[in-house]
Amino acid sequence: MALSTRSNAQSLLAGTRYGNSENSAVAGKAVLQGKAKLTSATARTALGNRTNVLPGNVESKKAGSKDNNEAPLKPRLAKSAATTSLQTVAEKENPVRAARAKTAQPKPVEKTPIVEPLSPMDVASGAFSRQMLPPNVADIDSEDKENPQLVSEYVNDIYEYMRHLEARYSIPEKYLDGRDINGRMRGILVDWLVQVHLRFHLLQETLYLTIAIIDRFLEHQEVSRSKLQLVGVTAMLVASKYEEMYAPEIADFVYITDNAYTKSDIRKMECIILKTLDFQLGRPLPLHFLRRNSKAGDVDAAKHTLAKYLMELTVVDYEMAHIAPSRIAAASLCLSMKLLDSSTWSETLSHYSRYSEDALMPIIQRIALLVTKAGTGKLTAIHTKYQSSKFMRTSKLPELQSTTITELAAQVTH
Repeated sequence: MALSTRSNAQSLLAGTRYGNSENSAVAGKAVLQGKAKLTSATARTALGNRTNVLPGNVESKKAGSKDNNEAPLKPRLAKSAATTSLQTVAEKENPVRAARAKTAQPKPVEKTPIVEPLSPMDVASGAFSRQMLPPNVADIDSEDKENPQLVSEYVNDIYEYMRHLEARYSIPEKYLDGRDINGRMRGILVDWLVQVHLRFHLLQETLYLTIAIIDRFLEHQEVSRSKLQLVGVTAMLVASKYEEMYAPEIADFVYITDNAYTKSDIRKMECIILKTLDFQLGRPLPLHFLRRNSKAGDVDAAKHTLAKYLMELTVVDYEMAHIAPSRIAAASLCLSMKLLDSSTWSETLSHYSRYSEDALMPIIQRIALLVTKAGTGKLTAIHTKYQSSKFMRTSKLPELQSTTITELAAQVTH
């Protein structure tokens, strides 16, 4: 007699045990036995009668009691008991070897010191950089780990990249040769821009970036004399947008030029400058390197301000337009230290500035020559600017009239 649909399904499930060759009577008997097992299994409580025997372990099931309860597990041997039993077996199998093992003295185990990797805090505190510095060079960033604005972990990499940028956007020497505009006209423009910068109360970075934009633009683009002032005010507008929080309006630059140019003229020149420079305005400034050098030399405010004055004198001089900003900053600080207390250029300063005192000497002599000429002639904006109390009246320091300045200025060859 044929089985029902449910019986057929159960027979197929039981086919792994009986196979397809079994007849229907045997299959039906197996199904009934399966139902009985399921009934007894579901009759147990949810958490009761749990065993450690795997479901497929048939031999373990046969060893159980009749009421389907597994035999209680034997307690495991303790560690000391297990070790003792193993030693006893070993002594019985090989008594000679066991006797030698007892008399032999164990060799002392040398402990390898654990070297933990440096954490980011250790790197920031100078534990890593201290290993990379020469013996006589101080780690000037070791105490800056708590100040996130000083980024002591990356500051050396940042200045390395800045040196790469100053080489990439370098200005050729005497790039105005053969042009309608010469170095004297450039100096007059820069001297006037210093006054405009002071009147607008702009940041110091804005002035240096303005000069950098003018030199880089005039290197690639020829302009007429009538457009030179337009280039100057437009460069200051671009630099203000780059550096300032609140940049002056175009109308302010139109007013400062006495309406010589319109707003449209400035906008057009702005587009020309940005396209010529390919919108690359990241050339580092001498002020960036001066701050790093002042920190390396641990100088006071007087030396730093005097270095700023010496460094700013170079922006008017066309002969120094091609010199790298990092070199100008290092030479200005070195001369400032010589004038105020005759301090030497230490190994720490040489390491962080990347210049020795001998390498800076030609630039120092040129800056000394500019100091002797400051306050004379027509280009006196910077000398007048540093006469104010805001800049500690630096241009009036008696050290600027000393024999050190005159001796250094006399050594300029050209």
